[in-house]
Amino acid sequence: MAVRHQLIRSSPHEVWAVLADPARYGEWVVGPSESTPLDAHWPTVGSRLRYTVRLGPWTVESVTTVRHNEPGRELELEALAKGLGTARIFLQLRPWGEETLVVCDEHPLRGIGGALHNSASEALLQIRHRGMLARLAKVVERERPGAHRA
Repeated sequence: MAVRHQLIRSSPHEVWAVLADPARYGEWVVGPSESTPLDAHWPTVGSRLRYTVRLGPWTVESVTTVRHNEPGRELELEALAKGLGTARIFLQLRPWGEETLVVCDEHPLRGIGGALHNSASEALLQIRHRGMLARLAKVVERERPGAHRA
């Protein structure tokens, strides 16, 4: 189980605003280049988001489904990686003074990814999370009132 955390210099409300915007998924998640909500009420339980992953000349379309949601606190997703199976991604927002500690817990759930899960794939998830949480922090902190925009 790959667990990683990131302290973000924004309130849980500000972090949640980015997580709850399906059009911004590709800005902070490592991999997707485009995202489109398939249901009108993202991130309610059961709502889905289609996204495109580009790897050089290849593209793959996948779907992520919300499995659990406590607005402003927790978001649990099941991401389909065609050919590999699904993964569970759990994001928890913890108030940390005036900031937010974001905890990300991901692990393969179904399919070949789960069957072949090992310490090497765990290390790759840790690298992915480092990038993903850093991107989330950058997007959220850029949105703060008075933040310097590059």
